[in-house]
Amino acid sequence: MTMTAYVTDFVGRIAQPCATRIEQFIADTSFDRPTLVLDTDIVARNFAALRAGLGHADIHYAVKANPEPRIIGTLVRLGCHFDAASRGEIELCLRQGADPSAISFGNTVKRASDIAFAHRAGITLFAADAEEELEKIATNAPGAQVYIRLIVGATEADWPLSRKFGCAPDKALELLALARDLSLDPVGFSFHVGSQTRHASMWAGTLDRVADVWRDARAAGFDLTLLNIGGGFPAFYGEEVQHPTLYAASVMDQIARRFGDVPRIMAEPGRGMVADAGMIAAEVLLVSRKSHDDMHRWVYLDIGKFSGLAETMDEAIRYQLVTDRDGDETGPCILAGPSCDSVDVLYEKRPVALPVTLRAGDRVLIRNCGAYTSSYSSVGFNGFPPLDVVVI
Repeated sequence: MTMTAYVTDFVGRIAQPCATRIEQFIADTSFDRPTLVLDTDIVARNFAALRAGLGHADIHYAVKANPEPRIIGTLVRLGCHFDAASRGEIELCLRQGADPSAISFGNTVKRASDIAFAHRAGITLFAADAEEELEKIATNAPGAQVYIRLIVGATEADWPLSRKFGCAPDKALELLALARDLSLDPVGFSFHVGSQTRHASMWAGTLDRVADVWRDARAAGFDLTLLNIGGGFPAFYGEEVQHPTLYAASVMDQIARRFGDVPRIMAEPGRGMVADAGMIAAEVLLVSRKSHDDMHRWVYLDIGKFSGLAETMDEAIRYQLVTDRDGDETGPCILAGPSCDSVDVLYEKRPVALPVTLRAGDRVLIRNCGAYTSSYSSVGFNGFPPLDVVVI
């Protein structure tokens, strides 16, 4: 197993990435299209690190982060559980040998026939955040366990997830009561602190708000047994993040202080499990300036927003770039993708520093791309092929 993906300083913070066997594989291989190279040994290492910090909590890998079957198969063998958002993800996990009891149907917006399919397959745990969703679950998965997703408001995450999913705290107890009236088993709450929450201390305000709702529900007579803390576990994108074991242990300590002894805790890491397990091999297609006095070069890659780098939207995720010309003098660049769409610009508000010697045909490695790249890649917008995937 590869164990040297990061340099870790004396207090356990991830400081900078080291060369991995992914880089060696890319150096020894020719590619005719943008390619994501994945190392499942790193996924296994990350799972072990998070499990060490999370203790008795069940890890439900967020399949949407990277649904590569060999990643799912690796995690099945390690005893991981899974958070599935669709029938397709459920079927993927089952094909790789996951036990239905280890899969939760975590999307709060589900097709009724997919709920029925999941119920027939043996899945017993479902998310909801609205009356109609509970009614669908009661009809198609009678007696199922349900947890209510809460809106937690503003967080300090790089990518907040506070609007589309969840219900307001003042509605949560009503939904628990409705679930009980529908003969479902309302077991607890879920929330999401936001993707890429870089420091464990950033969880404090969210946990305070959820703990208030938890106490209100217990006082109202609901025997809650499940707290689903969602994801948010960060990856390294150039800014220092804590080692996953220390990070997870800190989150669990904060939970214990606020909630006491919760019988069952679920965590749904995605990015923190697979981001550093992947690297994209890309190519420079063009380097140009728009005018003679332009301060910035434009660097166009053969990969863009539609072919795997959707998370550069609003420049929320800042990928780290490596070239064969590193060490040469650098200058500011606007980075863009290859498609004939004006939104296919990756970094412009904060230009990136790249070697002034960079030319068309040069290879560019994009680090820590194992999460939300191949799963976001289009089927072929503008005729450009979707991101290829190789597992080593």
